Parts: sequence; structure tokens; C-alpha cells
Amino acid sequence: MDKIQEQIKALEDELRTTKYNKRTQHHIGLVKAKLARLKDKSEARSSGGKGLGYSIKKTGDGTVVMAGFPSVGKSTLLNQLTNAESKTAAYEFTTLTAVPGLMMHRSARIQILDVPGLIKGAAQGSGRGREVISVVRSADLVMILLDVNNLSQYEVLRKELEDANIRLDQARPDVKIVKAARGGIQVAATRKLTHLEEPTIIGILQEFHISNAQVLVREDVAAEQLIDVIEGNRLYLPSIVVVNKIDLTPEARLKAARRKLPEAVFVSAEDGTGIDELKDRLFEKLQLMRVFLKEPGRKADLDEPMIIRKDSSVEDVCNKLHRDFRAKFRFARVWGRSAKFPGQKFRLSHVLKDEDVLQIVLS
Repeated sequence: MDKIQEQIKALEDELRTTKYNKRTQHHIGLVKAKLARLKDKSEARSSGGKGLGYSIKKTGDGTVVMAGFPSVGKSTLLNQLTNAESKTAAYEFTTLTAVPGLMMHRSARIQILDVPGLIKGAAQGSGRGREVISVVRSADLVMILLDVNNLSQYEVLRKELEDANIRLDQARPDVKIVKAARGGIQVAATRKLTHLEEPTIIGILQEFHISNAQVLVREDVAAEQLIDVIEGNRLYLPSIVVVNKIDLTPEARLKAARRKLPEAVFVSAEDGTGIDELKDRLFEKLQLMRVFLKEPGRKADLDEPMIIRKDSSVEDVCNKLHRDFRAKFRFARVWGRSAKFPGQKFRLSHVLKDEDVLQIVLS
């Protein structure tokens, strides 16, 4: 074991054995900062700065990557969801490259990626881990696929993604750090902080060689969240948990699994059970919605909606249709849930809702 790994292990052992309380809060925060910095140094050295990964061209209205251990049924599920033909077999590491498939649902074109299985140690490169994680980082949604008979894999997968600087189902902490040339570190908070005191915040920044900065904290962050902001290389992605192979599971075990993971979608990739529900959940998790376009003097096209992201505005639609639409825009008319009455006139800033009918009037 080299010197950096020895230091990492020593710090991890210290965190494990130190009881967290008000008296140790400051010390633990500094230890976590040192640990994060050493892990970054170790990662940079082991990767040699090389960009590892599979070459995947993103397409469609959203991209979902399936993350799971080998032999949990990713390839079979991909074939159920899409038009892909991913090899399947009853042994590990069947998928040796990233296999894309296209799922059509509610008029949306959703790209699903099947990648080699993740295993413990993937974040450090085990089992093609870095290549797989590079694909995960390019996705819009992470599908964590589990075998119903081995739910303990869930925590392992989340930890590997966490160690690879991927934060699932989290928002970026509301902390702003502006480096300065002089003046030391000035900390301001808009709310009461229960996890970090000002000396700890200053100590953590100094651990990362920041001696002069203005820090504005707008939420009650913990040490790990502050470190995430400082390092600035964290990726925040939504996720969905899918439990597979329910066709092979006794009812009692299945009920226990549902209690343990109540938000998960339970499916059988083999016989198709739960696939329709999964398609609906993927559409919703990607925050997609449909807008039907209407030309002046004609009926709306209710067969082929435009797929846009939730909370998109009329301006977003104009930009997606053609670059000239915004410049020539006069007003829009909307029929649907975002309008108070049918055909209400709106400006570019109006936020649309799912299944609205939109008419854009140009000059």
C-alpha cells in the first residue's frame, strides 16, 4: 500500500471510530476535507489523466443508463423496453460494451443504455468500473437495477457512484464561494447552521488552499456538501430503482422487498411484468411533457406532440423549433391546464404544462 492509500485508510479509520457530537464536529469536518483531497489526488494519479469510457452518441428526448451488478438482467430488460438486441446469458460480464436501445413511450424517444455490470470497487477501476461510470455521467437518469434476491447490492451501487462523485437525487448545495485576492475568509449565512460553525467552514476551505474568499451559505449544509461545492466536480443526477426477477421470488420475500424499497418499480424482464409501469416512471422521472402545436386557422396536431422538459416556457419551444422563431415572435395562444381560459394570449416567458395546445403567432 502506498503512502496516500495509507493516509486515506488512517483517516477513514479515524472517522469510523470518532463519535460525532458538538465537541468533535469541527475535527470531523476537517478530517473529511483532508480525506476528500487525498482521494482526489489518488484518483488523478491512478487514472493518469486519461479519458476512459465508451463512445455513445446521445439521441432522443432523454438518456437513461442501467447501473447494476452483473447478471441482474440488464440486457433482458433492455430488450423488453427497446428495439435493441443486447446479448443475454446466464453468466457474468456478458455485456462487454455499451449497448444503446430506443424506447418509444407517450411519443417520447428515450435512449436506454446497457453497460457492463458494476461491482464493488468500480469507482477505483475494478471490472471496467471507470469506463462504465463515464457512461453514467453522460446520462440524464440513472436506473439502478437490482436482483430481488440480493437487495444488499443497492447500498454498494450507491456508494460506488458516490465515490465517483455522482450524487443521486440531490440538488447542488446552495452555497456560493467567491475567491478573493485578500481579506481572509468571510462567511455569511442566511439561515441557522446546525452542522457547521464558521471556524469549521474556514478550516475546510483552508484545507483546499483557499485563504481569501466570500462565502454565502443559504442552506443548512453538512461538511460533505460544503466539500462538494469547493471541489466543483460533482454531478447531480436523478435515479430510479428497479427490482428485477420477481417471477422467481416467493410471495413472502417479494412483500419484504417492497417494504424495504417502497419507491422501487418491481418487474420481471423475463415475462414482461411491470414493464408498462416502468415506462411511465421513466417518462416522469426524466421530467418530460407533451405540447401539441397548432398552426393559425388549423386544428392542433394531436398525433405528434413536441416533447419538452417540465417547466419549459414558450420561449423554450420557440428555440427548439427554429432559431428565427424567437426573433419573429409576436404572441402565443394556449389551450390547456396552464391557461385560465381557452386560447389565452401569452408572452415568451409563459410556463407550459403537460398536454397544452400551443399556437405561436409570428410577425
